Amino acid sequence: MMESPARTLSRSLAENVEAVCRHYLSNGRRCGNYWIVGDVNNNAGRSLYVRLKGPLSGKGARGKWTDSATSEHGDLLDLIRAREGFASFRDTLDEARRFLRAPRETPTEHHGRRASEYDTSTFARKIWAACRPIVGTKAEAYLRARKITADLSDAPLRYHPALIYRESRNSPSRKLPALIAAVTDNKGEIRGIHRTFVDPDRNDKANVASQRRSLGAILGNGVRFGVIDDFVIIGEGIETVLSLKSAFPDIPMIAGLSAAHLAAWKFPAGLRRLLIAADNDSAGRNAMRKLAERAAAVGVEAGMIASQGKDFNDELRHIALERLRLRLVKLLPMSDFEESRRS
Repeated sequence: MMESPARTLSRSLAENVEAVCRHYLSNGRRCGNYWIVGDVNNNAGRSLYVRLKGPLSGKGARGKWTDSATSEHGDLLDLIRAREGFASFRDTLDEARRFLRAPRETPTEHHGRRASEYDTSTFARKIWAACRPIVGTKAEAYLRARKITADLSDAPLRYHPALIYRESRNSPSRKLPALIAAVTDNKGEIRGIHRTFVDPDRNDKANVASQRRSLGAILGNGVRFGVIDDFVIIGEGIETVLSLKSAFPDIPMIAGLSAAHLAAWKFPAGLRRLLIAADNDSAGRNAMRKLAERAAAVGVEAGMIASQGKDFNDELRHIALERLRLRLVKLLPMSDFEESRRS
């Protein structure tokens, strides 16, 4: 019986498992017979582990992975789909072929194929549904301690009082309070979440190795603050964007959640102008340039500004809100500035 294209690709990826890990999970490292990283979104940490040794199929097969914090698991095709945020299995197979330098499948091969994927977005939505509104919680107190004054009542943010956290697969689990942000696509559908673990006793991030973790289809999407029309400000972290929102509460903004995701953000229909607010490091500046180049290619006018601190929340806390406003005003479309000034 002929082996299915998916099984063939899965075996080929398993034969090159360490190369797959180095490409898609570059923030991880080899530890004995495993590749260790924070999660499927390539965040630093020790929660997700990929088997590097073993047979090509069956029990203990190389390429099999598990995230001990979320119980996600699968093979390398599942990993690629989760990492790249693909909506279809066909796109996943095409990406695997690209990585392996294999030819694309024919329509005949594609016809009749059935696939069953683990949908990380579904798990993310379950966590979101289990959260409570952020106002009056430790998550709000954490943000206020960072001098963020933005209105949070309608923000895509919630609070979970006891979210499971596990440092690595061999570590005991513990429960920590967490700030949860909804990651949505351009249709407004929740495709994932971003978790910031908060210290139970202080208004600060938790003292753990992986303070921030994403789950679901993050690539190309973001945390949206306000309704995007023809102009938006986009930055990296949630605290960064909320700092800018503190200065200009009526302007729509979006948090890309990392430099890599900032550079890959998908432009919504009707967008004409964009202000990219980058963290003050090489990754942030490179992402800003890449996004500006992509914007120019599709006729979107892009302005750019980098923080004078480590990021814009650092600037807000150490330089002051009014100076931040003055730096941004000259880069805003006049109509948006006038509306913000009247509020």
